[in-house]
Amino acid sequence: MILPRGYFINLGLIDYAKAWDLQHDLWAKRVEGSVPDLVLFLEHPHVITLGRRGNRSHLLVSPEVLQEKGVSLFHVERGGDVTYHGPGQMVLYPILNMKEYGYGLARYVGQLEEVAIRVLHDFGIVGKRDPRNRGVWVGGDKIVSTGVAVKRWVSFHGLALNYETDLSYFDLIDPCGLEGIKMTSMARVLEMKIPRGRLRERALFHFKEIFERRWEEKDLSALLTDTNCEERIPAPLIQTGR
Repeated sequence: MILPRGYFINLGLIDYAKAWDLQHDLWAKRVEGSVPDLVLFLEHPHVITLGRRGNRSHLLVSPEVLQEKGVSLFHVERGGDVTYHGPGQMVLYPILNMKEYGYGLARYVGQLEEVAIRVLHDFGIVGKRDPRNRGVWVGGDKIVSTGVAVKRWVSFHGLALNYETDLSYFDLIDPCGLEGIKMTSMARVLEMKIPRGRLRERALFHFKEIFERRWEEKDLSALLTDTNCEERIPAPLIQTGR
């Protein structure tokens, strides 16, 4: 059997608003079938996002403090509560047709967690699930956050793995709405720098293992040209520090 094609797109460091808008554009293209399954691989400048269950009480500082620190704030449609994204954090946004995999939402999130667990294992880190809370944990500390949205059977948003993240930014929030938990990173656990190139290679390797497609890398500009996608800058629901 010949598997369908899929594309990995490496976006590097990209503004959250631009990536959010791009996800919507590509989600619409995936729904109509003009693009195959996609995975966006990226990092964000400092930003805090509130998901569908996001509670402003879990934001521990004022908008003025966020502005002083250069941290943007968005309320978005993914599942989950509040989280932070920033440099040194690997983010994957899969845009997949769930019907073609036969996945329900819970299994899909579990498969994303499995990608992260296998990546951590490659670096000698034992990541585990917590039956009470989604994500991946090392000991009692959280290292991977997940938050997804699925509309018309097509996914967007995804997971974030802390590899060399400045963890002090998590002090601005109750991560994932959980009071008293600590976030960690691969660099903190291993006490060494993490080669981003190898991290990306292992993430793509394990994504291919779990989500079976004929995956290949594709430049965003080539994809946009091929599909006539237009880039737009969105109006965020909530935004500070920009």
